[in-house]
Amino acid sequence: MIAAAAENDAIGKDNDLIWHLPDDFKHFKTKTTGHAMIMGRKTFESFPKPLPERRHIIITRDKKYEVEHELCQVVHSIEAALKEVVNDTQAFIIGGGEIYRQGEPYADIIELTRIHATFEEADTFFPKIDETRWRLGAKKYHPKDERHTHAFTYLTFYRK
Repeated sequence: MIAAAAENDAIGKDNDLIWHLPDDFKHFKTKTTGHAMIMGRKTFESFPKPLPERRHIIITRDKKYEVEHELCQVVHSIEAALKEVVNDTQAFIIGGGEIYRQGEPYADIIELTRIHATFEEADTFFPKIDETRWRLGAKKYHPKDERHTHAFTYLTFYRK
């Protein structure tokens, strides 16, 4: 899984991010390029267009939902999405909140950008990381600066 979440686990409001952190966008692009991304319909629809060089596996309950794009595939459950990436060397669950909750039992790594702020106005949250099931393997701090309104830390968790 890959996500950016505030100290209160906020990840968004009204199907959009609450912050703008260019280096985190670059981090996301570096990690996911060349790999499949599993996401919910609302997350997919938050993109202006499909992200290049990445396969988009979109989960929706709507059996009539279609996306006409060579990089996109529609499925109707997390299990169906995971079957589509069984032969991939790496795939990422990229949200939203419900897809993270459904996908967490299947994940072996969480790439989390922890935003050092809280956002009470958020309506979507990343699930709490259960430290009895996950261990922190790496962390790298990024300070607030002229391009980043908040400090943040890249955290990599591995399933125990």
